[in-house]
Amino acid sequence: MAMCFPICRYWKLGRKDSMGDFSQLPRQDYEALKERCLRDGCLFEDKSFPAALSSIGSGPLLRKLPSRLQWRRPPELHSNPLFYSAKAKRLDLCQGLVGDCWFLAALQALSLHQDILSRVVPLNQSFTKKYAGIFQFWFWHFGKWVPIVVDDRLPVNEAGQLVFVSSTYKNLFWGALLEKAYAKLSGSYEDLQRGQVSEALVDFTGGVTMTIKLSEAPDSLWDVLTRAMYSRTLIGCQTHCGKERVLENGLVDGHAYTLTGLRKVTTRHGPEYLVRLRNPWGKIEWKGDWSDSSSMWDLLSPKEKILLLRKDDDGEFWMSLQDFKAHFMLLVICKLSPGLLTQEVGQKWSYTMLEGRWENGRTAGGQMKSPQDTFWKNPQFLLSVWRPQEGRRSQLLCSVLVSLLQKPRHRHRNWKPHLAIGFYLFRVSRPLSFDAQKKLPSEFFWKNASLSCRATFLTEKEVSRELWLKPGTYVIVPCTSEACQESEFVLRVFSRKHVFYEIGSNSRVIFSKEIVDQSEGKDEFFTKLFEKHPEINAIQLQNILNHMPWSGLGSKQPLFSLEACQGILALLDLNASGTVSIQEFRDLWKQLMFYQEVFHKQDTNRSGSLNWAQLRAAMREAGIMLSDDVCQLMLIRYGGPDLQMDFVRFVRLMLRVENMEDVFQNLTQDGKGIYLQKPEVYIYPPFHKPQFQAMFSMTPSLVRINIALLSNQLLHIIDPAR
Repeated sequence: MAMCFPICRYWKLGRKDSMGDFSQLPRQDYEALKERCLRDGCLFEDKSFPAALSSIGSGPLLRKLPSRLQWRRPPELHSNPLFYSAKAKRLDLCQGLVGDCWFLAALQALSLHQDILSRVVPLNQSFTKKYAGIFQFWFWHFGKWVPIVVDDRLPVNEAGQLVFVSSTYKNLFWGALLEKAYAKLSGSYEDLQRGQVSEALVDFTGGVTMTIKLSEAPDSLWDVLTRAMYSRTLIGCQTHCGKERVLENGLVDGHAYTLTGLRKVTTRHGPEYLVRLRNPWGKIEWKGDWSDSSSMWDLLSPKEKILLLRKDDDGEFWMSLQDFKAHFMLLVICKLSPGLLTQEVGQKWSYTMLEGRWENGRTAGGQMKSPQDTFWKNPQFLLSVWRPQEGRRSQLLCSVLVSLLQKPRHRHRNWKPHLAIGFYLFRVSRPLSFDAQKKLPSEFFWKNASLSCRATFLTEKEVSRELWLKPGTYVIVPCTSEACQESEFVLRVFSRKHVFYEIGSNSRVIFSKEIVDQSEGKDEFFTKLFEKHPEINAIQLQNILNHMPWSGLGSKQPLFSLEACQGILALLDLNASGTVSIQEFRDLWKQLMFYQEVFHKQDTNRSGSLNWAQLRAAMREAGIMLSDDVCQLMLIRYGGPDLQMDFVRFVRLMLRVENMEDVFQNLTQDGKGIYLQKPEVYIYPPFHKPQFQAMFSMTPSLVRINIALLSNQLLHIIDPAR
């Protein structure tokens, strides 16, 4: 497809923002550039990150490129290009030639949270409405949300296939363009090779990461993971160091994965704790216990097996927690609000962020080694903490989270590797006699032991620790592992209440700012719910749903009956325990919020119910495509006597439809039909109904059930509540 627009090369429009070595990267005004391109009838071409080999790199990556590399825009690659689609499968991205599995693992964790994703990727961009060949993304860059503008020219091979990140949906391009923007921020595509999942997670969220060595994982690891999954966290992990070679067990050495789910299942031998992971390659899966072909699935109930097991070679798989700890090296949890591994709720969190610099000859003192060293020359920060309710005299411990981030030392991310950084913490016993204008001398540090004993030095972008401190005054000393090493850094402190400032500088005393996070109320809600009801039965579910704030439904607040909650519970209760876990409830909650949005959008007359046309539109909005006849059947079966469907009935229908769609996708071999031997038919509870038994008695030994049958019969007959 030939482009019919001339090219715009307006790349200097905007202002440059000095940010250390990042002054070489222009700050471009996205709106002004786009409007100028639209006015002149041309497509944007970014000269600051051109469609040339210089943007790809100058090292080994060049040798991997196809011989006839081309740069093409999405409208040249597909007849119906889409920037983003909410109907696409949640994990659709696949890694390309760049060794940036760490970036892609973090990106896929991000895609599991639509609201967080939309902060990084403005989802209203498209290739049709006001298309000008220009796109914008946002990254959290050392305390600031920084916009990165790119044109949409992407490197492809001679066949028109993307060389780097691609989607399983060939007309979807948000992932490829986001990778290009991140490459521009990092210097080049080649600068994305080699990295830590934690680094990308921070750049996507501005959150705080905690890395757990799985060989030293606490006994409560499952509880930690469970709390992380139902709160606002993104979770990645990495295998043991290696050269990204595929092992006999299907895992890849030196590779990053995304943790996408947890499930406690009940086998004939007792409970089993499972984790679900995804390989950013979009293929190559674990081959051990609980893999797609494992016989361990036969230990579960048929219902649990059908709904959990997926045999697609899409890179996503289950494995036991025990195997996860044995075969993976690091677990990375990125939290968007503090309280990383605690269950403390109530008061809001506050934070302070200060910038500093290690400068050779002045403030680059290195770590503590001997009384004569230069450790005391490092930047020193005074921290005073107390509990907001009990005050400064309280002896109860205070939760404090400290995060130290080092800035890159070169415009190109990989040209100068990270330094080994860490920090020490000291208690100041007599703060009233303390002179905040003068640094503490060397004697202080050798007479007062560090509370952190020996600082942990890591060659990573961020080093963080969660501390429990007595109310009082402390000194934090961030440093590099060796003296005379230069770099800039950002030091963040999160607590319930604190004062934080740099000693010996002219900066004023900085009080903590309250964190404004819309998710905090939700996190607190789930935390309290988890503490009160680790497992939720139908009566508790009814009470929770009838007290939820259905703000999107206006004055028409839904009322869930006990029967409705029993039906919902039957769909979620995979192990037939009569209850659902808090993680299963959180998944349900996400679905309910989505259904609420769809229902409200189609209920145009605000009657609190949907007619046949509105129901059909609502289901299509949710990505469920049923024929008009089947949709009519659904309204008769699950609607009211007046052929209207209220929100509660809509929820029950949507859960059933999605549940049966999962069943079909897990059983089908070719996407068109299910092939079962007659004896296999009797395994699956949906086929126990007399209607199906009569049908099977007249069929050959190999039964084929197609999508139409599933739509017209299965959905109409099955009612898990009965």
